[in-house]
Amino acid sequence: MQNIKVYHYDAFSSITNKGNPAGVVLDGGALSEEQMQDIAAKVGFNETAFPLKSNLADLKIRYFTPGHEINLCGHGTMALLYAMKTKGLLGDASELTIETKAGILPVRFTEESGGLYMTMRQASPQFQPFNGSLEDLARLIGLEPGDIDQTLPTMYGSTGTWTLLVPIASLDAFTRMVPDNKRFPEVLKEMPRSSVHPFCQQTYDPEAHMHARHFSSPFSGTTEDPVTGTASGVMGAYYSRYIGGQAPSLELLIEQGLEIGRDGRVRVSVSDNGNTIEVTGNAVYVNEFDVML
Repeated sequence: MQNIKVYHYDAFSSITNKGNPAGVVLDGGALSEEQMQDIAAKVGFNETAFPLKSNLADLKIRYFTPGHEINLCGHGTMALLYAMKTKGLLGDASELTIETKAGILPVRFTEESGGLYMTMRQASPQFQPFNGSLEDLARLIGLEPGDIDQTLPTMYGSTGTWTLLVPIASLDAFTRMVPDNKRFPEVLKEMPRSSVHPFCQQTYDPEAHMHARHFSSPFSGTTEDPVTGTASGVMGAYYSRYIGGQAPSLELLIEQGLEIGRDGRVRVSVSDNGNTIEVTGNAVYVNEFDVML
């Protein structure tokens, strides 16, 4: 039997029990992939992150949901880097590179209003069409077909992790959403392992540009991700392409998590004509506990 220390941080918030919880395992270098997966399943958060040595970058990070490994996780990155930086494990570095399964990505640290923020570049945006039934898709998340805004395209997008971007006509629909995650593969035939990310341009926060929820792939072992960095990033690329008039650069604020009491914010920077995406966020320490292997 082996005790593994897990640190719980909430990302995209400075208030505990808001934002998105992530597990951080700082001494995972000797763990096998199977052990990392076992730890993530026992922790039960949407993601648990493991820092490892890299021959290609300053740091390698692996991310596991309770059900499987994923290529990139925004809130897991924020939580892990905040933990390492505040514990003095990264020295005085103001910039570094991370090796992920989505590529080598740069990160920089800044102090804002006395708090530590991380800005992370994501993988280049990719989009693929959704050719399924919008009526079936609406029912899949507990809505009526008219709740989907058909003036904008529903499509798969990725800046490291694929999700189905679903434009919603009004903010009130978000309180009515009840996802039937186990049926996602029946409707998401092009990408049956994809998550679903409904969003709209109406917001509760007058400073925010978009509101969203994020429903997990049934293979991940969770139902809803409170505040998602990678989905917010690709939503910024989508906004640039389909809403913002293909502006060469944009600064967006995304709100998420309000319906489940986990209010958080993600800042998204879009540049290079929508081809370069960066997300900025913070994190807060909550507690630590042991997982037995």
